[in-house]
Amino acid sequence: MAAYLTLEEWKARTKMRAADVEDLEAADPGKIDSFLNARSERSINARLRKRYACPFASPVPECVLSWLTDMVTFDAFLLRGFNPSSQQDAEIKADKEKAEAEILEAANGETGLFDLPLRQDTTSSGIDRTGPFGYSEASPYTWVTKQAEEVRANGE
Repeated sequence: MAAYLTLEEWKARTKMRAADVEDLEAADPGKIDSFLNARSERSINARLRKRYACPFASPVPECVLSWLTDMVTFDAFLLRGFNPSSQQDAEIKADKEKAEAEILEAANGETGLFDLPLRQDTTSSGIDRTGPFGYSEASPYTWVTKQAEEVRANGE
């Protein structure tokens, strides 16, 4: 599976300066691409797969691209190094944590408030898997009786 963003697309979206991105890429070629791939699959698709049709179709929903950008920006700053007294670095970490929390909320079928589209250019819901399709009874034998009653009532 390819990442949702290429290095150039991520560079255009990230808060990291382009010169810093180029320095990182020159020092460790392919590292940011590996972050993009890993975060796309491990942090986004793996969490959302039980509820959404992943990977998302192109054009990918903006929300997903923002999550990926924020998480990989944090990874890139870890690679480059943070300034311990920088307020911006704290905001970058907060953005990553917010993205991870929103992904968890989107994956939560019971209390999650996110309803991501299949693609950015459509309004149809991307949710293709809902909650469990079962129920339980107090007695382990009640289901047999209910099933027989249902067949008799519907004549099937």
